[in-house]
Amino acid sequence: MKKLLAPLVSLAACLALPSCQAQPEVAPAKLAEEVKPAAAKAPPTNLEQLAERLVAQSAGVKEGEVVLISSGPENIELLENIAVQVRKAGGFPLVTVWTDRLAKRLYTDVPEKYDTQTDQLDLKLAEVIDVTISVGRNSAEGLFADADPKRLAARSKAAEPITEAYVKNNVRTVDVGNGLYPQDWVAKRFEMTPDDLARTFWGGVNVDYTDLQARGAQVSAALSAGKELHITDPNGTDLKVRVEGRPYGVSDGIITAEDMKKGPAGLSVYLPAGEVYTTPVPGTAEGKIVAKKDYFEGKEINDLTMTFAAGKLTSLTGSGPGFELLKARYDAAGAGKDLFAFVDFGINPNVKLPANSPIATWVPAGTVTLGFGGNVWAGGDNKEPYSYGISLAKTTVTLDGKPVVEAGQLKL
Repeated sequence: MKKLLAPLVSLAACLALPSCQAQPEVAPAKLAEEVKPAAAKAPPTNLEQLAERLVAQSAGVKEGEVVLISSGPENIELLENIAVQVRKAGGFPLVTVWTDRLAKRLYTDVPEKYDTQTDQLDLKLAEVIDVTISVGRNSAEGLFADADPKRLAARSKAAEPITEAYVKNNVRTVDVGNGLYPQDWVAKRFEMTPDDLARTFWGGVNVDYTDLQARGAQVSAALSAGKELHITDPNGTDLKVRVEGRPYGVSDGIITAEDMKKGPAGLSVYLPAGEVYTTPVPGTAEGKIVAKKDYFEGKEINDLTMTFAAGKLTSLTGSGPGFELLKARYDAAGAGKDLFAFVDFGINPNVKLPANSPIATWVPAGTVTLGFGGNVWAGGDNKEPYSYGISLAKTTVTLDGKPVVEAGQLKL
């Protein structure tokens, strides 16, 4: 689920964003007990070179800029390296470190009456920060699985002014993780070993961004010439949506001056990079999206089916313990939660998942991700904090009848 417009500091902001909500699972008895992060493993990449690349190439930090750097304690070496690179560029780093225990206690121990408060510190930070760099965290899965959906929705609503302030002030965001950050539970979902996932992840992060820029420009130019997408999949997915005249965004690992002119869709990159995305002509999505298996807050969902008519979600069905949680979160969300939101094409050649993986993810070349709810990150105007997306790895997509993806193979 996408996407962070800015990796905000407060728990309220974290809970407002889908990628923060998909947090580590904890038994009810541990509501306020310490949840310790998994032991850190040295990633198969050079952390100093990575920090330099994040600061100089992805974020383009300039002299005098203020940079917020955030992650968990397991990534402290990389955070330190990033901070040093920021100062070497003449910028000013602010490092924040968060833990599962703190995130959980700020929910369980803080009275519900404060859920509607907008974090004033985050609002002030939005006025001084130029760049945010967040690094995925090693954490247990489903941390907020037992949280009250109405409380989470209230915190999401309270955080809307913060997200809007970050966008208004053109704060650039670099997110390292993009749903693939190496963690044991993530590897299990894709039926990979942790080491294989780590190699896949860092290989995707370390792709040549200049090449990816060129590839993204090529794919987006081809797609922008069409009027209607038809998405089908052997699992039963069959959806048509019009995209004529809609702008296409590209996450290619670099935020350029030209990107920043595009508004929210150009202010963020997600690493591993490699996505081309657009939003629909309102009211045109017709058909259904099917996922045979998915997970929500660490719990399995089976036969998830989303049916759309005139651009709106008219039916959301499925089974399994994860579906009940998903449906409860959806029911608690606000206006705009039911609108078809985006179509996202993966273009990264370095990220490859096993053929038998029961789920997919955003960036592998040929993967197609479809979602509903908020879509400001993709260039849309639906500001609803709730959003949900499904990635499909064996999809066929035609553009005005011509194939652009065939059985998961990108043809552009």
